[in-house]
Amino acid sequence: MLEIHQFPCLSDNYGFLVHDPASGQTTCIDTPDGAEYLKQAETKGWTITHIWNTHWHPDHAGGNEAIKAATGCHVIAPAEVERIAKPDEVVQHGDTVSLGAFTAEVIDVSGHTNGHIAFHIPEAGIAFVGDAVFALGCGRMFEGTPDQFWASLERIKALPPETMLYCAHEYTAANAKFALHADPENSALADYVGEIERKRAKDEPTVPTQLSRELATNPFLRADDVALMAKWGGTTPVETFAALRAGKDNF
Repeated sequence: MLEIHQFPCLSDNYGFLVHDPASGQTTCIDTPDGAEYLKQAETKGWTITHIWNTHWHPDHAGGNEAIKAATGCHVIAPAEVERIAKPDEVVQHGDTVSLGAFTAEVIDVSGHTNGHIAFHIPEAGIAFVGDAVFALGCGRMFEGTPDQFWASLERIKALPPETMLYCAHEYTAANAKFALHADPENSALADYVGEIERKRAKDEPTVPTQLSRELATNPFLRADDVALMAKWGGTTPVETFAALRAGKDNF
């Protein structure tokens, strides 16, 4: 089985190191802080062999050069990462990457940025989704369009419902406030928010989150729900998603 080491990074990022004990290979999922990743890997006794970047933002790829210089690791990223660091291998939707005997599928989840990707490892039941989707939220739409972003969310929605989503930030408490505003009659959401409040009161992480739970409670993944469409307007899920995203931006 893969081992996943999750740790706080910067102000609200999570760092992830994924280790395959059989091969000894270890990949960083994004690199918000190169020094912290190197420290965490040393503490675990793991040698970093890869970096998998989801998108180009500095709090996701800013540590690439420091980790590459220290370890000589193989950097795999979407083309947009070339804005701030040169990857060794550029991947896009439909490609696969490997960590030991495990294979990850590359999924286009553009919208937050135009080349954003996620890494889905079916055998392990996990997906690293960067800033495409969060527990009870989704990334701010900096570069994409509502059509593009909704299509990306539909790809995430189509993953097996038991998939654990590893999001890149601890934004859940703030997302929960908007989710309750967006969908106040959702009893599953109310239960979820109560659990989030208890976890955060103890400074416990709310990441990862299970896709099935997000499908029932995350308003951005539910933009095709009839009740939400009626409440937020729009004759299509794309229009409703756009309204929800604008609502969150101004909340």
